[in-house]
Amino acid sequence: MIKRLVAIAALTLTASPALAHTGIGAHGSFMAGLAHPISGLDHVLAMVAVGLWAAQTGGKALWAWPLAFVSVMLIGGGLGIAGFALPMVEPGILASIVVLGLMVGFAVKVPTAAGAALVGAFALLHGHAHGTELAGGTALTYAAGFALATMALHLSGLGAGLLTHRRFAGIALRLAGAVTAALGLGLAFAV
Repeated sequence: MIKRLVAIAALTLTASPALAHTGIGAHGSFMAGLAHPISGLDHVLAMVAVGLWAAQTGGKALWAWPLAFVSVMLIGGGLGIAGFALPMVEPGILASIVVLGLMVGFAVKVPTAAGAALVGAFALLHGHAHGTELAGGTALTYAAGFALATMALHLSGLGAGLLTHRRFAGIALRLAGAVTAALGLGLAFAV
């Protein structure tokens, strides 16, 4: 199964990026930061998938993985604002959707620290993409809005995951993961 996940992630990284982060629109305000994560399918899928996977895993993952994502996303945003370049940001963001969807779809169990490291790596890319877009305005207010909306998406995934997992023995949750991965692949290969 790990070989399949690596192969799918490698294929995703070789695809043309969907370039969801074009820098269009007003940046720098709290409202722009709050609106951005819910305005793109790439954000919604990745953020909700973190919550679904955490709910599916349970235990410390319920709080550790969303917290790791938001914390490292803010670090990535700071790196982007500072002009620090990271390679493969857009393909990595698209890979995050596919990989997180597969983690949920296959109900992959990993130690809490390993899951936090994985979501943190993806969060660094998500945050960096938005940090590089900030050309004006107040970066701190934008980041506050972005972090709040991201947490809300994680919580929606957690809530849906906990309700679904208990009610349907995880089948609906696994199906949601498969759909997330498929949509991620669709975004990755859309030109």
